Amino acid sequence: MTVRASIVGGSGYAGGELLRLLLGHPGFEVAQITSRRLAGSFVHFTHPNLRGSTDLRYCTLDELERCDLLFLCLPHGSAAADVDLYSRLAPRIVDLSADFRLRSSPVYADWYGAEHPAPDWLDRFVYGLPELDREAVAGATNISGVGCNATATLLGLLPLLEPEPLEQDLVDWSRGVVTELKVGSSEAGASSSSASHHPERSGVVRSFRPTGHRHTAEVEQALGMRGITAAGRVHLSVTSVEMVRGVLATSHVFLNQPESGKPTDRDLFRVYRSFCGRHPFVRLVKDRRGIHRYPEPKILAGSNHAEVGFDLDPRTGRLVVICAIDNLMKGAAGNAVQCANLMCGFPEAEGLSFPGLHPV
Repeated sequence: MTVRASIVGGSGYAGGELLRLLLGHPGFEVAQITSRRLAGSFVHFTHPNLRGSTDLRYCTLDELERCDLLFLCLPHGSAAADVDLYSRLAPRIVDLSADFRLRSSPVYADWYGAEHPAPDWLDRFVYGLPELDREAVAGATNISGVGCNATATLLGLLPLLEPEPLEQDLVDWSRGVVTELKVGSSEAGASSSSASHHPERSGVVRSFRPTGHRHTAEVEQALGMRGITAAGRVHLSVTSVEMVRGVLATSHVFLNQPESGKPTDRDLFRVYRSFCGRHPFVRLVKDRRGIHRYPEPKILAGSNHAEVGFDLDPRTGRLVVICAIDNLMKGAAGNAVQCANLMCGFPEAEGLSFPGLHPV
């Protein structure tokens, strides 16, 4: 089976990554890719790494034909404004923007400063993080994007919510979660839209969003899906650093101290190893020797993997959880293809086997 897919808004970083992945995917045929500004130009005009890989040209939205699946790589707000049109063009949609990530229109308005353009569509989209709810993603016809910072934060925290292999509540969630995220310029230049085109920038380290980052709402929502009341207890800070790709999330939580005994480093290792064993793109990195003892985003450049690690302070019960991803892959295009694989019945890892680059 070949799925005929098109990309709406393909001139940005996420669109380019998505096109690169789909061109090498045995189950997808890329039919069209749109750009209002660049209609008629070859896609390698903005994605020079694809020169010789495709002769596709950008087309306008008016020229878009029906297909089996639409990927939307548009600035935040644009997908929701025209979602009725997109639903008529394809029976399946994967939206990489923030438009349908939140289930509540009041919460959306609170975090995005405007009323949602299509509130009736919010409950028609499934939050697109397979590691949170793989069955829901596989059965969906509409998938929302996941914020790259939310992805890195959640993949570090979700193992602590699994009932196995320890039958106890590990974390005292009432004490909150504090996460510091270091991000590359391909995200830090994207304050309004991680899917639109932004020039590569590196150099001076600058504060990006010390408080009030919008991805906080996604983390709170996802924890709520697992029964954790987290509103107002999740605190994200985002700082850009000198790299182009990558997110490194360092989360701090406090463990419960039951009478049966404090959780140990070995207990936590079992928890994380069990979680990683059930999810093909999540790997545990916690080594006693070597240069890379904890997750490192540069090693994941071009890869759809997330790497998680942890360190426990037994004196205070503070657990430091570290997660690294490539923001353009597991944080955007790669995760979108992973979701599309599940939706279309392909193996989950199809077309996503690239292991990453080292050195970069």
